[in-house]
Amino acid sequence: MKKAVRLGFLLVALGFGAWVVASQWDAVVAGFAMLTWPMLAGSLVSVVVALLAAMMTWRTLLADLGSPLPLRPAAKVFFVGQLGKYIPGAVWPVLAQMEMGKDLGVPRPRSATAFFLMMPIQLATGLLVTLVTLGWDRFGWALLFIPVLLVLLEPKVINALIGFGLRRLRREPLERPLSRRGMLTALAWALAGWGAYGVHLFLLTADMGASGGLLFAIGAFALTWCLGIMTFVVPAGAGVREAAMVAVLSPVLDRGSAIALALCSRMVIILADLICAAAAGAAARATVDRNPV
Repeated sequence: MKKAVRLGFLLVALGFGAWVVASQWDAVVAGFAMLTWPMLAGSLVSVVVALLAAMMTWRTLLADLGSPLPLRPAAKVFFVGQLGKYIPGAVWPVLAQMEMGKDLGVPRPRSATAFFLMMPIQLATGLLVTLVTLGWDRFGWALLFIPVLLVLLEPKVINALIGFGLRRLRREPLERPLSRRGMLTALAWALAGWGAYGVHLFLLTADMGASGGLLFAIGAFALTWCLGIMTFVVPAGAGVREAAMVAVLSPVLDRGSAIALALCSRMVIILADLICAAAAGAAARATVDRNPV
């Protein structure tokens, strides 16, 4: 039943998205025509930097929980596992990271903990960035979520919740609790990631002649990404993030250009995901070849 609901929601979202694109087809084509290869390349590089920051957020959490991983093996586990987000259902990335991490000596509960901590960290920092860059008057509603997320990000609270969950699952407790220093470091990496994502959107909007500026681009992307994260029923927030981006960009772009930009942003992010996964896998294999057991 749940799979049917997810599939139905995805089909509705994609169908509605296709209708919107078709209704604005001439304007969308004109918007794509305004994009230049140098700006697209810069946008792609910025997304790769943002993904590296996300990987460092996850790696920091994993190390703080007691499983420090070298950079290349950590990148392989994170980036290859993240490709599972494009499969319907929310379990594939964490299952992939748990299994690959196990091969590197990381206990499965520890991998799962680091994975699930990423969501509140991204939401808390993303909503904070939204408030700072887009203004309290328009997005003051985000204040309702930030106190709850900050409480959930307090290491004492997190450790208590993790311990409770493991007891209910009849699993052994974590050997090493999360520290405040580890959490603050992870939050710093997450904030760096939002900055890089904002640069990617800024380069695309600048190509289309938008006047929002870098801070607006950072906040706009953070807001639309958070809305996508909160949509669990579609893979990688497909359709939701694009619709939100079109709405957020409406003050600085016409509808057709905003649709073209949202679609282009999605394609750039997918390409960056594939590049990071391929590069991390190749780097990890090269390390093994140079250091055979």
